[in-house]
Amino acid sequence: MSAKEQIQKTVSENDVVLYMKGTPVFPQCGFSSTVVQVFDYLGVNYASVNVLEDMEIRQGIKEFNNWPTIPQVFVKGEFIGGCDIVREMFENGELKTMLTEKGVETAA
Repeated sequence: MSAKEQIQKTVSENDVVLYMKGTPVFPQCGFSSTVVQVFDYLGVNYASVNVLEDMEIRQGIKEFNNWPTIPQVFVKGEFIGGCDIVREMFENGELKTMLTEKGVETAA
């Protein structure tokens, strides 16, 4: 399976996906850590993919969306953005609203 096929499969099989550096328990960059904190605060269940474990996925995710940076967030198969966009949406309430509208459960 190519990196693009693997990414497509992961994004389509999970409501929320975070492509990040490291893991939710041990993020390896501040931006990834910020997104994990937002999701944890909202109580969102999400799949995470550590791009540091697979260079093909690390490069492939950048090409998949034509988005050069990690982390990358997908909700219901739709690319949302990276850390700055997710943080901004969280701060103004848009993220929780969007998740609710798309049928993604949150605890907050």
